[in-house]
Amino acid sequence: MSISNKVSVIVPTKNSERTLAACLLSIRNQTHQPVEIVVVDRASGDNTVSIAKQFADIIATKEPERSAQRNEGVRLAHGEFIAIIDSDMYLTPEVIAACVSALKNDPTAAGVTIPEKSIGNGFWASCKQLERSFYVGIPWMEGARFFCRADFIALGGYDETLVSGEDWDLSQRFEKMGKILRVNEFILHDEGELKLSKILQKKWYYAIKFAKYTAKKEHTIKTTKQISFIRRFALFLSAPKKLFRRPLVGVGMLFMKTCEFATGGLGYCIGILKRD
Repeated sequence: MSISNKVSVIVPTKNSERTLAACLLSIRNQTHQPVEIVVVDRASGDNTVSIAKQFADIIATKEPERSAQRNEGVRLAHGEFIAIIDSDMYLTPEVIAACVSALKNDPTAAGVTIPEKSIGNGFWASCKQLERSFYVGIPWMEGARFFCRADFIALGGYDETLVSGEDWDLSQRFEKMGKILRVNEFILHDEGELKLSKILQKKWYYAIKFAKYTAKKEHTIKTTKQISFIRRFALFLSAPKKLFRRPLVGVGMLFMKTCEFATGGLGYCIGILKRD
């Protein structure tokens, strides 16, 4: 039975020892209480589970991908509300309080979007930070992370057949239930020591599996914007002072995104061929 005003924060993990302690501590230190931490691990081979035991209220294991982990976490949770957070994210102290207030004050709302800021070390992390800053407040790029648990269960949770695009898919399904609100408090996304090769490897992995998301015709309006090279670069170039405030980082970010789109486009096409 859920407890009124209690928030269960679901954190899927996989070899997350670098960031997990700071992630869970940021959840534990929220101004809103009570907060329950649910960690769902996926066969980690490092100290992830040991770290989770220091902070989490519930620890479980689930395969094969993060959508199944998140659904399992919600199933085990006891809160009235749920927040879905990745293990390399840190919550600023007022995030949960702002989300609870937003949903409680608007009965027509179905979910809450929490804006993200990237942090990390090195040139490519600076490029990723600049890129992500352009997505704040852009509804076709942001996805909701905070919901009423009962609504999440009624909607069926994450589509476990999706490996990529699952956040956008869930958020757009919630939009059919009601408004998606935004809060001004931020999540900090720890990119670590980014390398371009790592960025492109990640893009390739998810691009190959992206066709299942784009095949969902009910999402066509937003999908065409999300995958559009022209739309994305128009967004970047809409604020040239911001883009080129640090010229080398601005040019680097545009180069990084060009490489990502090229890698992602090839992976997406191969994914379609494999799917067919």
